[in-house]
Amino acid sequence: MSKPSLNELLKQTSRSFYLTLRVLPRAIRPQIGLAYLLARTTDTIADTEIVPVAQRLEALKRLRERILGTNSAALNFGELARQQGLPAERMLLERVEETLATLRGLAETDLKLVRKVLDTITSGQELDLQRFASATADKIVALQSDAELDDYTYRVAGCVGKFWTQMCVEHVFKPSEFAMSASFEELGVRFGKGLQLVNILRDLPVDLRKGCCYLPLDTLAEAGLKPADLLSPANEAKFRPLYNRYLDLAESHLAAGWSYTITIPWPHFRVRLACAWPILIGVETIKRLRIEPVLDPSRRVKVSRAEVRGIILHSVLRYPFQGSWRRLGPAAPKSG
Repeated sequence: MSKPSLNELLKQTSRSFYLTLRVLPRAIRPQIGLAYLLARTTDTIADTEIVPVAQRLEALKRLRERILGTNSAALNFGELARQQGLPAERMLLERVEETLATLRGLAETDLKLVRKVLDTITSGQELDLQRFASATADKIVALQSDAELDDYTYRVAGCVGKFWTQMCVEHVFKPSEFAMSASFEELGVRFGKGLQLVNILRDLPVDLRKGCCYLPLDTLAEAGLKPADLLSPANEAKFRPLYNRYLDLAESHLAAGWSYTITIPWPHFRVRLACAWPILIGVETIKRLRIEPVLDPSRRVKVSRAEVRGIILHSVLRYPFQGSWRRLGPAAPKSG
C-alpha cells in the first residue's frame, strides 16, 4: 500500500481544520496547510509525555533549527514516533524530512512568513514544557498572571491570525480593494487568541489532572481559590464567576475575530467562510461551557461533527444575504 500524500496526512491529523483549509483560495492553501502540518509535528513532539521533557526540548530545538534553516543535520524521530498512539501522528514524525523539503520549495516571501509563525509557535511550546516540567496532579503548576496567559495565547495561536492576514495580503487581497491596517491585523491576532482561550477553558479539568493550570494564580487568589481547589467539582459554584470572566474574554476575542471576518471584502467568500466556521464553532462551545459543569473531567464539552456540518451548511446558505450573514456572528468586541 502506498503511503498517503502530505495532503492526506493533513486530513488525518485534523479533520476540523481540514474543512477550513479546503475552502481557502488555492493561492494560500498549500502554504497554510504546510505551516499547520509542521505545527502539528512540533505539537506532537511536545505532547509525547512518555518521553522526558529534556529529550522533547532537544527534539523541538533541532526541528526548529531545520525549519529556520540554521541547521541542516538530518532528523530521525524514530523513537518519538514509536511512542505515538495515533498512526497519523506517528507518520508526522517519520516523514518530517519530506515535510521540510516541501517547506524549502516555497517562494521566498512565503518561506519567511511560514518560518516566522512556526518560530513563534515553537517558542510557546518550549516555554510550556519548561514551565510545567515538574507538574503532576499532586503538584499543580499555574501561570502567574493574565499577562502570561495573554503571551501564551499569542505565541501558540494569536500569531497565526497575523500570519493568516499577511498571507492573504500577499496573495488574495488586491491593493485597490483593501488596505490592511494595524487594527485589522490586531483583530486577526485576537481571533487566534480567542480560539486558544476556548480550548484552554474547555480542557481545564483534563489539564489540571496533568498538573497544568493555565488560569493564573493571582486571579484565582482573588476568588479565594488555589489551583488544587479546581480538582474538586464541589468548588464549581465558587469558581464559576471567575470562569465566566474568562469566557467573556474568549467571547470578546471571537467577536473581534468576527469583525475581522466581515471586514474582508465581500467577494472573498472563501476566506470569509474559512474564518467564520471556527468562530461559530467557538461561540457554540462557549454557550455550552456557560451551562455545563466545568470542573468535572467526565463532562467534556464538544460540538459534534454533525453540528459542525450544520454550522457550515447554515453559513453557506445564508452567505448570499449580506445582512443575515453578518448577524451569524457575535456582537462587536468589547475591549480586551
